[in-house]
Amino acid sequence: MDVARFEDLKEEFDSITKRVVWATVTTIDRQDRPRSRILHPIWEGATGWIATTRRSHKSKHLERNPYVSVTYWDQQHQQVVAECKAEWQDDAATKTRIWKLFETTPEPVGFNPATFWPSASDASFGALKLVPWRIEVSALADMAKGKPPRVWHAKR
Repeated sequence: MDVARFEDLKEEFDSITKRVVWATVTTIDRQDRPRSRILHPIWEGATGWIATTRRSHKSKHLERNPYVSVTYWDQQHQQVVAECKAEWQDDAATKTRIWKLFETTPEPVGFNPATFWPSASDASFGALKLVPWRIEVSALADMAKGKPPRVWHAKR
């Protein structure tokens, strides 16, 4: 079932993403094969942020194809799938803001980025912005009752 606004599924989206925390993020590698890894996004509304290593296989994949699939799943079969365009934000102000976002958001969603990088200005620290074009929220229990997934599409 399509919803008109992200706000129409935001509460359920937030509930699942904040509870599950870790997401499977899939890119397309340089030979057109899917490649998945577990990452830790923080969402500000419909915009996601990943604090991650700037120079990695993931970075090389995104240079070629900037689209990713971000999937959360829990043992009750509640799930979120966010299909996104990933954009590196390399300016100092954004990197510092995202560093502070991860540092000040309570665990388990937030964490101390200094565990992995010396500072926001370190060349290996990357702020990866997730801009969804489609978000789907669903639950197996709902589908068993005939309730379809809730799907939001960004304005095209």
